[in-house]
Amino acid sequence: MNLESKIEKVKDILENKKVCVAFSGGADSSLIAYLARAVCSEVLAVTIDNNILPPNFIEDTKDFCKKYDIKQEIIFEDFYKHKDIISNNHDRCFLCRNEMYKHITATARENDIHIIVDGTNISDLIEDRPGILINYKNNIKSPFVEANLCSKEIHEYLNKNNIPYSHSTTCLATRLPFGCELTDDKYERISKAEEIIYENSNVKIAKVRQDKTNAIVEVDNIDELIKDNRLSLINEQLKALGYGKVTLNLEPINDDKEIRIKYENNQFEYQLPYEIDIEKTDIKSKNIKIEKTGLVKGSGFDNYKEAEEEFMNILPKIRRKI
Repeated sequence: MNLESKIEKVKDILENKKVCVAFSGGADSSLIAYLARAVCSEVLAVTIDNNILPPNFIEDTKDFCKKYDIKQEIIFEDFYKHKDIISNNHDRCFLCRNEMYKHITATARENDIHIIVDGTNISDLIEDRPGILINYKNNIKSPFVEANLCSKEIHEYLNKNNIPYSHSTTCLATRLPFGCELTDDKYERISKAEEIIYENSNVKIAKVRQDKTNAIVEVDNIDELIKDNRLSLINEQLKALGYGKVTLNLEPINDDKEIRIKYENNQFEYQLPYEIDIEKTDIKSKNIKIEKTGLVKGSGFDNYKEAEEEFMNILPKIRRKI
């Protein structure tokens, strides 16, 4: 199925429905909101302002909703009051998403809307994202998963149709190691450090990760940092924020995720980056074997495309262990 056919499938899923969109302004939620506005009978975008997302994201969501005439509700919930979230343990994404979707669900009901959709896509299911379990728990619909749309295709469609979106809407707690509590001071320093990079280059995505007292800089376009002595300037300004050493990750950020399985002799395999809860994973295909370690194997497929399609079809049925 080509990109346009997948987009049409998403529209078919949404058509003439009243929906509430979990809206952060990132690529995925922007496209689902855009498509919903085109075919739904009613659309409400709900945005959670939680004090731990990038500082400009709220204004970006407002601009998007105004541009496309989408009704929006912004809910302020200070996540610093939720110690279990900002303590930043391995279950942080699960707890964070659970709290956000609790508010989104309540807001949808208050507006007599019974269908909640989000921008989760098929390539998100091969990432270590425990928060996706909340979708299953709360019956959140993810049309991009149903249409087998991956991140790369979503970005392609957005860019092709000049649909604006925020390039980085990930929580700033992810810039810290597990177990390192997120505080106001750390948030402000990370925000300022990333702002410095944006101000001194033309990168679209910048992330400054903290390793003890040091900063690890990640960007989508390294060439933007190494010209015109920009690295030296950024290094000086980040050290002025209190970082001991500033290092550059030489692997560029790549948000264009797609799924590529290992296929040979009518068989495929894929190693997922998480453990699988076998008891809660209901796969009835005789051609598929799943191990609790996350290894998925398939056999009896005539070609790569057939194997890839079957892998995508079973991905939403796999339940990770948390």
